[in-house]
Amino acid sequence: MPKTPEELFAFLDRLGIAVTTREHAPLFTVADSQALRGEIPGAHTKNLFVKDKKDRYFLLTVEEEANVDLKSVHQLIGASGRVSFGKPDALMELLGVAPGAVTVFGAVNDAAGRVKVVIDAGLAAEPQINAHPLVNTATTTIGSADLMRFIRATGHEPLVLPLAPTSTAST
Repeated sequence: MPKTPEELFAFLDRLGIAVTTREHAPLFTVADSQALRGEIPGAHTKNLFVKDKKDRYFLLTVEEEANVDLKSVHQLIGASGRVSFGKPDALMELLGVAPGAVTVFGAVNDAAGRVKVVIDAGLAAEPQINAHPLVNTATTTIGSADLMRFIRATGHEPLVLPLAPTSTAST
């Protein structure tokens, strides 16, 4: 069974990572979430769950307005050939979330380490990062260094790469 937001928060607490979470109406797209700008400080994320032709999975986490070139990102992340979006059943199986709630916090559900977590370098440089806490009815703010510590604690070594070199994360 995938972890609940409460189990995620308990995991973060055990790591000594302080977060703040704000509940809100369900947000399914970046456009939906932009209505909260100004109310939740920090950089906001967009997450792409993709796979390569060898069925290796990647979670690409970038700033919400970043443009990721899906035709060439495979070269940067070490995928075998071009990537395509992962299917909803694989998303649920591997990260424990449904479409519309894809989040870097899903790494907590990938105990087998089948998903490579890739964070955009511009986003990683932001002091505060916002992501859904496994559901799209809340947004959790975490410090960038704490996010990297969380990812490592889930058994993943985050790749920090310039996925969207022209993006500019904002606070």
